[in-house]
Amino acid sequence: MEHLTSLIGISMGAVLINNFVLSRFIGLCPFFGVSKKLSNAIGMGMAVVFVMAIASSFTWVINKYILVSFGVDYLQTIVFILVIAALVQLVEMALQKYSPALYEALGIYLPLITTNCAVLGVAIINTGINQLTGNPYSFVESIVNGVTSGIGFMLALILMAGLREKLELADIPKTLEGLPIAFITAGLMALAFLGFAGLNFFKSVGG
Repeated sequence: MEHLTSLIGISMGAVLINNFVLSRFIGLCPFFGVSKKLSNAIGMGMAVVFVMAIASSFTWVINKYILVSFGVDYLQTIVFILVIAALVQLVEMALQKYSPALYEALGIYLPLITTNCAVLGVAIINTGINQLTGNPYSFVESIVNGVTSGIGFMLALILMAGLREKLELADIPKTLEGLPIAFITAGLMALAFLGFAGLNFFKSVGG
């Protein structure tokens, strides 16, 4: 029960309370660049969820059994960047060969994930202490955190894309068209998500 409660807390925290875009303000470049159309946002979001899940598992294992074991954990950031870049390339080649339809659907969004600092961010977080339990992240917890962080990123992208498509039809002052109104919208979304910070998910599930 305690393990399940921890996973629920990690999931809700990653999606709502510690959302990478709206709470941690990480990964803002793809957030603003890809959120102009809803279809693009969905494609990018799915790719991020997939890569975050794979990167979380690989980086956790590499950090625990190689970097920490040999006392070279100070190379963590460099190694993680290389691992994420290699994983994205492998996934891209595999999809191109075995699932051309999905590869075409993701298009340019898949290689762009290499430069998305949110992927690196979740990998680094997984090597630290879980603030909900006070213990280091386990392998399962790191994967759950990676998947749900990706879902939170996709949620923010989809919400933003929906709002920006509506704003295209709105009567907006010319000086606010484009990125200015997008920044204002993102700020209001961040304030809205701030309301989740006061929720106690452990208490709500009986922890």
